[in-house]
Amino acid sequence: MRNEKLISALGNCINHCNYCADACLDEDDVKKMADCIRTDRVCAEVCSTLNQVLATNYKDVQGLVEYCKKICQACADECGKHEAQHCQDCAKACKECVSACETYLA
Repeated sequence: MRNEKLISALGNCINHCNYCADACLDEDDVKKMADCIRTDRVCAEVCSTLNQVLATNYKDVQGLVEYCKKICQACADECGKHEAQHCQDCAKACKECVSACETYLA
């Protein structure tokens, strides 16, 4: 099934984004993590939505996949700015999701 790789990457990204957002709340300077937390939350929501839509075998998903790719790239960029391991791990998961979206769209 064409969706399997993307669904797997989405699940991984959702988990990392949720974990990262939560871990950011434990950082000493939470204020400097605000954009990271916000982007993590949006990325997890968009990935979750795409994941649910792909599970239905609905065909018109290209625009949603493209938007998901854009949000995952934004999240990877934001998380990549921070040294915390959870941010670095999240950035990696988001980049893998971007790649899975590109493969799906190809």
